Amino acid sequence: MHKKLIAAAVAGAFIAPAAALAQTSTVNIYGKFTYEYGWADQGNGRPSVDYADTPGGSAIGFRGEEKLGGNLSAWFQCESSADVRGMDQTGWCTRNSAVGFKGGFGNVFFGRWDTPLKRAMNVGTVGAEETGILGMSFLPFGGSGGASAAPAGTNATDLGIETQQRQRFKRREAGLAYYESPNFSGFMVMGAFSAGNFAADAPAVDCTAIAPTACTNDKPRIWSIAGTYAAGPFGIGVGYEKHMEFGVMGSAVNLDDRGWGISAAYTFGGNIKVGGTYLDRKFETAAGREVKGRTWTIGVDWAIAGPHSVSAQYARANDSKGNSLTGIGGNGGVAAPHVIVGGVETSRGDTGGDAFSIAYSYAFSKRTRVKFGYVRVDNESNANIARIGNTAALIAGSSTTANGQNVDGFAGHISHTF
Repeated sequence: MHKKLIAAAVAGAFIAPAAALAQTSTVNIYGKFTYEYGWADQGNGRPSVDYADTPGGSAIGFRGEEKLGGNLSAWFQCESSADVRGMDQTGWCTRNSAVGFKGGFGNVFFGRWDTPLKRAMNVGTVGAEETGILGMSFLPFGGSGGASAAPAGTNATDLGIETQQRQRFKRREAGLAYYESPNFSGFMVMGAFSAGNFAADAPAVDCTAIAPTACTNDKPRIWSIAGTYAAGPFGIGVGYEKHMEFGVMGSAVNLDDRGWGISAAYTFGGNIKVGGTYLDRKFETAAGREVKGRTWTIGVDWAIAGPHSVSAQYARANDSKGNSLTGIGGNGGVAAPHVIVGGVETSRGDTGGDAFSIAYSYAFSKRTRVKFGYVRVDNESNANIARIGNTAALIAGSSTTANGQNVDGFAGHISHTF
């Protein structure tokens, strides 16, 4: 009996703290798994491909909060990509991840997060997936996802970061300092800037001893501000973002980019949501040279009845403007508006394109859904600005695809949240 009492006491010593910890812990586990399989036409000179992807926010995350008193809380979130294909095994906290404080003053946090401009544009982004074969974010926004203000031309992979993605204005940016205001009856403002970490990767030279251009574009960073309003069936977002020193180090001058956008959505009858976006981007390409790209989208999500719904989106990139002799590369870039022919500089048209998608969805539950869809991208005769998908296998940014090519694809998509 004495031994049994001792054993019970020892077990209680371990169990009691564990039970208390379980009762006071604020850490939650959440996530989403997606899998997409489909076929895509990659254009002339490239093979058509059947492709497996894991797009649309496939991730697993941990978040927690501690009440500090006086309406002040400390919080954290670590969200990591979860590639159920087993093909892209990236590290921890690769998606929206941060640590911060929130209270009556709002929310201040630090880490990797969707920029204010991206969040403003998401308000009116309706009717299509963001990424994958069925993704539609590339033509209008230059893509949607991870990016880092690393110096252009560096091997970002060796630094353990994404590439700069100069064309992208729906960014999940690394190294942000971020502020969110309280929600005032549906209205909220946000602001963020990235740290100048990558100046540490600049050449260790005395610029005054060599030439001022030796250290151009050596401290890239972004600034982003936005305001959103959501009340009842209506939502609207407005934002502005500047990318400073986003050219190649050693260029003749520092090169900056800027973009501003507006988006809105409205839900009719509780089951038909219509939304649209407009984005205006401008890129400096050389001293006195710039290229401008304007894009817009319109989309609809219609919950027909029960588990059945259909969605569609149309995206348009207008002809590029400005006097640049070079464009901005990458999937969703901007074509050069000027060319030199026979020694004469002249402007050119047919530098835009459009894309269209349509899909049917069936919801088995609030957490599990399947979707089947089709997407087509048309580039005008002087444009090679958008392609299907978001991976190297689907030639995002490939120079082997000629101007004016049209591509299309279809896929099945499954998603499960927990």
